[in-house]
Amino acid sequence: MHGEYKVPDGKLVVVDLDVREGRLADVRVSGDFFLEPDDALEVLGEALAGVARDAPVASLVQVLDDALTLAQEQGRVAGPVAMVGFDTRAVAVAVRRALGLSTGWSDHEFTLLDPGVLPPAMHTALDQVLTEELAAGRRGPTLRFWEWQEPAVIIGSFQSLANEVDAEAAARHGVTVVRRVSGGGAMFMEAGNCITFSLVVPPSLVDGMSFEDSYTFLNQWVLGALADVGVRATTTGLNDIASPAGKLAGSAQKRLASGGGAVLHHVTMSYDIDADKMLEVLRIGREKMSDKGTRSANKRVDPVRSQTQLPREQVIAAFVAHFRARYRTVDGALRPEELERARELVATKFTDPAWTARVP
Repeated sequence: MHGEYKVPDGKLVVVDLDVREGRLADVRVSGDFFLEPDDALEVLGEALAGVARDAPVASLVQVLDDALTLAQEQGRVAGPVAMVGFDTRAVAVAVRRALGLSTGWSDHEFTLLDPGVLPPAMHTALDQVLTEELAAGRRGPTLRFWEWQEPAVIIGSFQSLANEVDAEAAARHGVTVVRRVSGGGAMFMEAGNCITFSLVVPPSLVDGMSFEDSYTFLNQWVLGALADVGVRATTTGLNDIASPAGKLAGSAQKRLASGGGAVLHHVTMSYDIDADKMLEVLRIGREKMSDKGTRSANKRVDPVRSQTQLPREQVIAAFVAHFRARYRTVDGALRPEELERARELVATKFTDPAWTARVP
């Protein structure tokens, strides 16, 4: 069995192994990384022999770390071990990929959905439905860009409605408030003023990653797409994307453990936001802004339009083209039963005041 893992901004780790009676055997670690002293490479392979085939990444990392520490204490390796361009977690992920328990982008075919203009509550319902469908094995990895008409605020699953939204201002501006299933902060969304997409993937794609690592990992293609339209961006903090001029986007996740599991990852990116209206509708306090290095939300929001000078539709088209060029992607459509389930959730959950105000 053969597995490879390219460390983000690092080196390639390759693992070849066999499995006998449910346990790892003949484990061989290689790659273009740097490792000192040379003897440590043999320690890595030997340490994994006999480990259970289904051992999670954390257990594999512990085995490898303990083996390196013991080898140094026993004098089997001369001096401290230096791992450059990789670490024991990278080895563990390569092992899991060899076993088919951890996957890479190239192992999947992604479906691109374009359901057209839908109410914001329908988009949040589709997030839940498509995530559940993947977990149940009825759908593969899916990318979907949002289009809508009515202005909305989409609040995070755990946010206080009263603390986040000025109800009077929202009513005055005709803004609908919807609570989504993922955590994170509020999204102020007027048609044409932001770019929002949802990506649903199997948990094997982020196998062994912390939440913070998975945000960075799943946002890497977004940085490439932004570069295509002339925006130099990086991930920052836990879940933000920023350019040198300021914050561009925020992302959020929801993970399902039921069935085969699934990860919902979505991003909202400012395009041409009405900051004054946003400040009226959203209660953005000083504490929220304190770690952003700014005194006003106007400075915190740096629209994509100002940096690209491109129509929103052209920016989205560039994002889609970048994703297609990077990963195997096919066009698809929502199944009738998925639409029916989403409509049911809109009526019973996402437009129900009990859900919207579940954290008052």
